Amino acid sequence: MTSRLDVLNSWVQEVAQLTKPDAIHWCEGSEAERRELEALMVERGELLPLNPQTHPDCFLHRSHPSDVARVEHLTFVCTRHADDAGPNNHWMEPAQAHAKMDALFAGCMRGRTMYVVPYCMGPIDSPYSRCGVEITDSPYVVANMRIMTRMGSPALARIEREGRFVRGLHSIGELDPERRFIMHFPEELLIQSYGSGYGGNALLGKKCHALRIASWQAREEGWLAEHMLIVGIQNPEGQTHYVAAAFPSACGKTNLAMLIPPETHPGWKVWTVGDDICWLHPGPDGRLYAINPESGFFGVAPGTSRKTNRNAIDTLGHDAIFTNVAVTADNRPWWEGLSDEHPAKDWQGRDFDPANGPAAHPNSRFTVSMRQCPSFTPEADNPRGVPISAIIFGGRRESLVPLVFEARDWKHGVLVGASMASETTAAATGAVGVVRRDSMAMKPFCGYNFADYFGHWLSFGERLTRLPRIFHVNWFRKDADGKFLWPGFGDNLRVLQWIIARCKHEVGAVETPIGHLPRHEDLDLRGLEHLGEAVGKLLAVDTKGWRREADEIGEYLAGFGDRVPSELREEHSRLRARLC
Repeated sequence: MTSRLDVLNSWVQEVAQLTKPDAIHWCEGSEAERRELEALMVERGELLPLNPQTHPDCFLHRSHPSDVARVEHLTFVCTRHADDAGPNNHWMEPAQAHAKMDALFAGCMRGRTMYVVPYCMGPIDSPYSRCGVEITDSPYVVANMRIMTRMGSPALARIEREGRFVRGLHSIGELDPERRFIMHFPEELLIQSYGSGYGGNALLGKKCHALRIASWQAREEGWLAEHMLIVGIQNPEGQTHYVAAAFPSACGKTNLAMLIPPETHPGWKVWTVGDDICWLHPGPDGRLYAINPESGFFGVAPGTSRKTNRNAIDTLGHDAIFTNVAVTADNRPWWEGLSDEHPAKDWQGRDFDPANGPAAHPNSRFTVSMRQCPSFTPEADNPRGVPISAIIFGGRRESLVPLVFEARDWKHGVLVGASMASETTAAATGAVGVVRRDSMAMKPFCGYNFADYFGHWLSFGERLTRLPRIFHVNWFRKDADGKFLWPGFGDNLRVLQWIIARCKHEVGAVETPIGHLPRHEDLDLRGLEHLGEAVGKLLAVDTKGWRREADEIGEYLAGFGDRVPSELREEHSRLRARLC
């Protein structure tokens, strides 16, 4: 009898013949296997045990100095037709990409073990989850995939039942930046990554599968794969509403996912379902239901502290992998923003010297199970997902964009998401206030043409009978002196309160050309009386400035050519007309 695993077994053998490993190990995901891999990496010096009293079962990994971040310029979407990848992606013809990667992979695993990692993105028994298999020669990747996905025997059993999975082939190669590529073949459900051991390039279940390939799958199958956090907001009466939110980098995404309500709001709770990726499926009742395809956090360490994100710090006390952070004299992990003490060794293992730059790499990371988070909810494992009441888009804008506004309807909400943007800073780019658009925070991650992606979003307006409401938030408005007008962090709950109240039809709103804004009396500002006139500035609509914004949005959309849906062009025209 033919087994549905025959396809997988044949592929594993093909890869072995190409890469020539010394051994093949099928990962089962057990605790014993984890301990064996950790011991192996400690023996090789690939993992360094941290202080067992303060951080039991925690390890430090130092990557090669040239291999510390995603390499977007070497990341390709390889479709038969270039227009299907779109101007938002780097494109390479599939046959050319396969030839290039086959040459790199040839014999690359000699002297190494080839690990076969079956995994499930999402709850193992959810109809919304999707499976994959990553083949890798990196035990560090295996250890991280065990945390970030449902990895091992249960996933393999599901693959055997379904007979369909995303294939991912990875090798660290020689860690040569000149021989480093990440290729996506969405029409083949295939990912190939060579020459990097960094998480976003090597943990193929994460951005590669869960966003680039999954977004392609989602369009074909009628759902959405999004770069969004998922949180539940519980009021003192015990009612919980779930929201999904998309933010570009440096906009407080992880902090919102683990938000702690302010002391002025006893009885309110925020539950973490996910901090990074959200898969949205139409449910049987006409609503969108969300699952977090991941099972862990792969978070940026610098700036994370007990002040900015207490829940994240409390999550990291045990069973975590830290990558490219510094360490203290007593071998605790350390990064800028964590505390005022001085580290002993920097992220490269050198004695700390400020002349060498930051002690922790600016993109240093932690990998940890989401179940260790104090605000984790078991609903993250619900195979039915959680019903979404609202979708929130946001960006970092020092001026113009109000604290919060609601889209007029679904089509307008898609335009709000498609045009979302953040301003750069001098430290990052050499220019202040440059607006960079990042549609739905998916610019580096959408696996197909953005114009077609906008059309897919619009289609849900006809397919769902109970659409989530769409909002935009901006925590980063500043006054003339460059000081933030809004306190942010836990006080962002006050904005979420208004959003939920709008979803429940409990409060009104002020209609403006850009959308519906809160009335002052409907924002819960207990304890923030000192804001005074700042509230008016936070909720002001500068019509002249928005006319310029609308012109820039039009130019941005025009960059995607004739495939931009006419519905979106018409919605943009309606926005401009309202601003006249």
